Amino acid sequence: MRVLEYSRELIARRSVTPADAGCQEWMIAKLRELGFAIERMPAGGVENFWALHGDDGPLFCFAGHTDVVPPGPLDAWHSDPFVPSIRDGKLYGRGAADMKGSLAAMLVAVEDFLRESPKHRGRIAFLITSDEEGVATHGTRHVVEQLRTRGQRIDYCLVGEPSSEESLADVVKNGRRGSLNASLRILGVQGHVAYPEKAENPIHRALPALQEIVGREWDAGSPDFPPTRLQISNIHSGTGATNVIPGVLELQFNFRFSPASTVEGLQAAVQEILDRYQLRYELDWQFSGPPFYTAPGKLLDAVQTGITEVMGRPAKLSTGGGTSDGRFIARLGGEVVELGPCNASIHKIDEHVALADLERLPQIYLATLRAMFGKGAL
Repeated sequence: MRVLEYSRELIARRSVTPADAGCQEWMIAKLRELGFAIERMPAGGVENFWALHGDDGPLFCFAGHTDVVPPGPLDAWHSDPFVPSIRDGKLYGRGAADMKGSLAAMLVAVEDFLRESPKHRGRIAFLITSDEEGVATHGTRHVVEQLRTRGQRIDYCLVGEPSSEESLADVVKNGRRGSLNASLRILGVQGHVAYPEKAENPIHRALPALQEIVGREWDAGSPDFPPTRLQISNIHSGTGATNVIPGVLELQFNFRFSPASTVEGLQAAVQEILDRYQLRYELDWQFSGPPFYTAPGKLLDAVQTGITEVMGRPAKLSTGGGTSDGRFIARLGGEVVELGPCNASIHKIDEHVALADLERLPQIYLATLRAMFGKGAL
């Protein structure tokens, strides 16, 4: 399988975010052979490229990332995470599912499509970054802003994120919740634990407010989105000594919010709770991106056609899970969906993709292209 060969080529490159480790140069060489015009768009130490095939008409874009998360403890892996290995019908390696297998499948699908339709209708593009698993500031966000300044629209975009759950293509993401992060410092007065009247314990002061924040129902969601959820991800206080009342409690939390809530509304609600409990605090917000949603239309019809042709049944639509670079691409006004391998092993030790799924994924992408543009030359 070409898709297996290509996946192994990419997995073998140690592209821990934001490093690219030559993945994009290898992809660019493949795309140049197919006649794509290539534009490198690096920014802030991040490698990005935009590739385009075709002269006019609707633009369909494959989007993805070459960077991967760190492998974690190497001795916990059953094989080197950057030496692609096959065991029990699965390809193992960091990025196998998230998302180098998808990138390989995209390349194979486009190779096959251009072989049968060299003068296809419309335009096909690739938007590839090495900054999706990191801070996501200089990657897809940067490329989208550059395209926006040119008036460039992406009409249809398929992001290769691992959307599948129990079996290949059983779920397609046609939207995502927004993401809002916060760093909160509750201020107290440090002192000796034997003299609490001479100190102010920020942990004790903060607990009732934090309990209300954690237990609050922020919204009920919507027909297409699950409810907004808040999770505390980090919390720290104290000097490490058992006889010192801390002076500061620091914590970080995240909202994954539906269109039923707004950034301003969530911020105001948190601050109202903190103020009502008369806490002294410092609060910094970091907005990662708004929700996006793609209604049933041409792109979803084409994707479902491709899935049904290969898998024998359509996919379930979902807006659950985390965020993706789709949130940036959606700002250009087009339709955006995510379709890729099963996500059970992503970011884990012994990440893998089933060889059978790896073989069928480019077939689904190819059938999607045919449904979008037709088969054969103009």
